[in-house]
Amino acid sequence: MFTTFTAGDAGSRQILRITPVTGDSLAPASHLAVAPVATLPAASAAGWPLTGVASHVRYVERTEKTALVAVQAGLGRPDATLAALIPIRKSTAWWELTQEERRRIFEDKSQHIAASMKYLPAIARQLYHARDLGQPFDFLTWFEFAPEHAQVFEDLVGMLRATEEWRFVEREVDVRLRRAD
Repeated sequence: MFTTFTAGDAGSRQILRITPVTGDSLAPASHLAVAPVATLPAASAAGWPLTGVASHVRYVERTEKTALVAVQAGLGRPDATLAALIPIRKSTAWWELTQEERRRIFEDKSQHIAASMKYLPAIARQLYHARDLGQPFDFLTWFEFAPEHAQVFEDLVGMLRATEEWRFVEREVDVRLRRAD
């Protein structure tokens, strides 16, 4: 099952802003629709669609996975009215590394999992893989949080962007949203 994020004039989330962090931005739109789909959607004039698939957790050791499952919150909480979609494309240099080399950068050097744990359960997230689907981004990361945790989310994103891992990011767009009325 795929998940498609489609920007346009309608959707369950109102787009507050679209900010290019690295590389090109995405076209402006007022809303974002998020929907599971059985097949990859065709190109549409309605707005930009980004599609990914939730997959098994990667670069994670058993103890880390157990710790994450114990503290992470699920998506769709009633109080989590704010969201962010952060699509990311990493460089060719990243993909030319072996899985073990990527793991060393991801966790041993950048502390992606260990450092992120302190932001849970306030921030809920789901990672969607898109690279093998021919999408313009490798990863689509979806975050949900309550308004009182907005600064916690900013701290999380700031911490991640300062890591060695982020030196390999060649395109990143930060889409901020709130649940549409």
